[in-house]
Amino acid sequence: MILPSTNPLPSEQLAARLISKDPLLKPYQKTIARRLQKISDTEHRLTEGKMTLADFASGHEFFGLHHDEDGWIFREWAPHADAIYIIGDMTGWRETQKYRLQQAGPGGVWEIRMPSDSFHHQNLYRLRIYWPGGSGDRIPAYARRIVQDHHTHIFNAQVWHPDSPYAWKNQMPSSNPDGLFIYEAHIGMAQEYEGIGTYREFQQHILPRIIRAGYNTLQLMAIAEHPYYGSFGYHVSNFFAASSRFGTPEELKTLIDAAHKAGLRVIMDIIHSHAVKNETEGLSRFDGTLYQYFHEGDRGNHHAWDSRCFDYGKIEVLHFLLSNCRFWLDEYHVDGFRFDGITSMLYRDHGLERAFVSYDDYFNENVDEEALAYLALAAQVIHSVNPNAIVIAEDISGMPGLACLQEDGGIGCDYRFAMGIPDYWIKLIKEVPDQDWPIGTLWFELNNRRRDERTISYAESHDQALVGDQTLIFRMLGEEIYHHMHIHDTSLRVDRGMALHKMIRLITLATAGHGYLNFMGNEFGHPEWIDFPREGNGWSYKYARRQWHLADKTDLKFHYLGKFDQDMIHLARSHCLFASIENSEKTDFLYEHQIDKVIAFMRNELVFVFNFHPEASHTDYPIPAPAGKYRMIFNSDDAVYGGHNRLKKNQTHFTLPYENPGSSGDRLSLYLPTRTAIVLAKTEK
Repeated sequence: MILPSTNPLPSEQLAARLISKDPLLKPYQKTIARRLQKISDTEHRLTEGKMTLADFASGHEFFGLHHDEDGWIFREWAPHADAIYIIGDMTGWRETQKYRLQQAGPGGVWEIRMPSDSFHHQNLYRLRIYWPGGSGDRIPAYARRIVQDHHTHIFNAQVWHPDSPYAWKNQMPSSNPDGLFIYEAHIGMAQEYEGIGTYREFQQHILPRIIRAGYNTLQLMAIAEHPYYGSFGYHVSNFFAASSRFGTPEELKTLIDAAHKAGLRVIMDIIHSHAVKNETEGLSRFDGTLYQYFHEGDRGNHHAWDSRCFDYGKIEVLHFLLSNCRFWLDEYHVDGFRFDGITSMLYRDHGLERAFVSYDDYFNENVDEEALAYLALAAQVIHSVNPNAIVIAEDISGMPGLACLQEDGGIGCDYRFAMGIPDYWIKLIKEVPDQDWPIGTLWFELNNRRRDERTISYAESHDQALVGDQTLIFRMLGEEIYHHMHIHDTSLRVDRGMALHKMIRLITLATAGHGYLNFMGNEFGHPEWIDFPREGNGWSYKYARRQWHLADKTDLKFHYLGKFDQDMIHLARSHCLFASIENSEKTDFLYEHQIDKVIAFMRNELVFVFNFHPEASHTDYPIPAPAGKYRMIFNSDDAVYGGHNRLKKNQTHFTLPYENPGSSGDRLSLYLPTRTAIVLAKTEK
């Protein structure tokens, strides 16, 4: 039986659909059609029309170590190998014929079948591979459990075969009807003490905080195993193994199950843009060649990241990566992925030191069209396994079509990050005095996104907090964050920083296209930066943790910021700012004044007004708005948020006819205190 193509329309028609949404793409129609055809051709090359792409992406059930009623079976792909042995606890770490693999036909697949008593739960093992001219120990490519010896620091695979599989208790959330409110978190640094946190501790202590804060999606970093903790999880060695630093597979599943019970989706960072250089622990020179999984020669090395670059043109590499997507969906019930660093994989120069200023930058020989095809196929696999899964593209270049539906000529990701926004906030704070902030440019930057693609905005993520950089709050408060955060302490610098911190986060959320992201701790203004243990800091965990007690202590101003963020998220969710594409596109500009530093807009029956002026409060300030009655439902100057309480709660306002030379219409007359944001809801009562 020959299965039909996923996209039955010819590539020319699909390209025309994409161009209909953005006519500026017309000059590149042939290139777009060629790329779409390459996606289709690659899919057929993988499936040969005999299976679905999701069926093809089942390598994790074929390769690696598995147990069934006949005993154990282990398979590995190593086309350059001459001989492969399993060594470990069961062999005394010596090579034996009993654990020697045999070639299983052409193509470099090796296999061994063994009786049930050949392995036991928690046995340690690895491979010893011989190739022409050499040999080496390797961790199996599809190993599902990797552990490190705390004394020798050596990594090994571990047989993980508990008496019974994990029994899932809760259904995966089918969707987030009020949009995506993402809480980005790192398991290891989520704890308060100086050390590495666990899945269990995260479930007990951090998950309840996320639920109380109102976020509905948990994005987990650093889940796939990585040998160097300080890589933040981005130098992956073992793509099918959940990091054992944080606990067992069952403990991660229990955490995800608990999140599902609370109605949270769980997505994970997936790093398919590169891999760690390590040879024993990773894939590099796995079978004695540098080109088994990666490009041959210089193209196989990412010199800026000191890592290896996948060859997305190889069937076996696509099999490995697509199966990895399906594995996390099947085995751990994750609800989707954030594809990290895809700019690096989409461009042959990795997008380094490049300003993407023209459409020509997206349609030239610098684009790796095999990588682009892989990303499209990955999105296809993910959505076929779980139609409600989330696929987010982290792309700094702004390549058109990434977050468009495949049936509309796109690559098929569900969302893309609006990565220019946090960079712009840093630029403003670092380089521009408050009184010179360009309000019109700010509005443009906050709304500069492709209208045919869904985007997620954020004021800052983990990227802005890494060592060598600073969080927004730390940039604005500096050393005073250590000395003037008691509620009875006064500091003009702290007052400014807290006011702007609230306004920045609110306007970023209120103008976001389809979702909003926060990195853990930033919601309450976590001090300092993130720095993982390394030689340069004496292997210290001081900055690889979160000081939750700062937010919990009601006599500290951090508590005010946490309360503000909680109520801000509740406001956005209760008024369905991201509930649909239609609502998401109804951010209507109302007013902007550069000298007064005022900006106002309307979204889903809510009027947002911001006065960024550092000194001037405005009285009886006219703001255009549809005629009617409005009630102020939220304001950043409220005393419960550490403000100066200059506005009356729940105050109602009526629009009045406004006549002025060159301008007329209905206006709200408002008091706008300096550095304050207010939200008004249209009401009939």
